[in-house]
Amino acid sequence: MFTAYNNLPDNSRVWMYQSDRAFTKQEVDYISEKARVFIEQWTRHGDNLKGSFTIKYNQFLILAVDESFNNVSGCSIDASVRFVKELENELNIDLMNKMNVSFKDGDHINIVKLSDFQQFAKEQKITKETVVFNNMVQTKEEVENNWEVPASKSWHNRFIS
Repeated sequence: MFTAYNNLPDNSRVWMYQSDRAFTKQEVDYISEKARVFIEQWTRHGDNLKGSFTIKYNQFLILAVDESFNNVSGCSIDASVRFVKELENELNIDLMNKMNVSFKDGDHINIVKLSDFQQFAKEQKITKETVVFNNMVQTKEEVENNWEVPASKSWHNRFIS
């Protein structure tokens, strides 16, 4: 059962999918339509899930579930992964690569391999103040407060001297 992302409680569980490139306007519309249809049908052992999605910076797809309504199960998580993989195939994008790291350079979002991020940190092109995207967040509240943060406040800090 689809609900607006803003209407989900702060403790709603989230899954962050980072694209290897920005979505076009047409792709945002397509992803939004497909995500709404998927969430309307998303269930846990036949029981509806109260879910939503949002797209941030035309590059991050966030799926969310209000687990106070119904908890997700392994099967429902598997269904969401299949949905994301379909989007990858249809749009020729990579949403599942957890070895890509994202950070801001002014208003520009950079997506690089972890090894490149480490090298940039060594070269001090990335500092503790560099804004990074902590895609390890698990709740809607963490998205709001701990997702887009200085590297010093994220797991990225371990690579910065």
